[in-house]
Amino acid sequence: MSKIKPSKGAPYARILGVGGYRPTRVVPNEVILETIDSSDEWIRSRSGIETRHWANDEETVAAMSVEASGKAIADAGITAQQIGAVVVSTVSHFKQTPAVATEIADKLGTNKAAAFDISAGCAGFGYGLTLAKGMIVEGSAEYVLVIGVERLSDLTDLEDRATAFLFGDGAGAVVVGPSREPAIGPTVWGSEGDKSETIKQTVPWTDYRDGEVAKFPAITQEGQAVFRWAVFEMAKVAKEALDAAGITSAELDVFIPHQANERIIDSMVKTLKLPESVTVARDVRTTGNTSAASIPLAMERLLATGEAKSGDTALLIGFGAGLVYAATVVTLP
Repeated sequence: MSKIKPSKGAPYARILGVGGYRPTRVVPNEVILETIDSSDEWIRSRSGIETRHWANDEETVAAMSVEASGKAIADAGITAQQIGAVVVSTVSHFKQTPAVATEIADKLGTNKAAAFDISAGCAGFGYGLTLAKGMIVEGSAEYVLVIGVERLSDLTDLEDRATAFLFGDGAGAVVVGPSREPAIGPTVWGSEGDKSETIKQTVPWTDYRDGEVAKFPAITQEGQAVFRWAVFEMAKVAKEALDAAGITSAELDVFIPHQANERIIDSMVKTLKLPESVTVARDVRTTGNTSAASIPLAMERLLATGEAKSGDTALLIGFGAGLVYAATVVTLP
């Protein structure tokens, strides 16, 4: 018989606060058209994107994360010293080590919180949220800060007609804490590594280091393949998340999918047969695709504008490079 004492975690976990940071520079489609042969109408019709935000030299991954996290901590009504763990999802922090989460935890003034980065692309926020829920229920932390942050402008090939217009920068953060009732549903997640070539970095860093390529590595994708996968397969995953949470689409208040492309969002809404009463996040129009940051940024905007309210039931789904995905139903803070 085991001598290990049982964990003393909370019965459930919930999102208690949310915060976001968008860089000050707003980049319209006209700027993108300086380097690709396209049009504003084509970009809008293909993606829904009108503008995106690009970071300046001071708006680093860490700096944007600290700004978003400070808002989330204040929104949750706690102090940084109460944060027991910091989980950061990003693919655009260019130091292999140490994890940027450790820098963020220190700058926020946490009390030596556990801190680590994860790399799960556009599904990264969902992965981090799932880890946070586990920590709280298990008892290893009372409050967990989950951050999705990207500077994808650093990984954008402005001459690639398929991707130059897609990506933006920003940070979104949530505080996850204890709850007396279920407020974060079961996560439906997974990967399809056989499709990893559809979204990828053009070449390894070592090829650039060794002079085998002259162009800095960037993110590229097979647009049509990604579109088909997202529309048909991710709608199934979203439905599984609803079923796992024990609710129907008719009981849903808000839908916050990864802000990859408005055509994908529209197609998912149609496939899921969401009623018109469901508020759908469309932050992609003015923020672009910010990968791991897109879901918390969209959540923050919906709450700030009043399009969604505290206590609403929301379906979250992220999907992207890997290919990886994660979907869950949550109660909004």
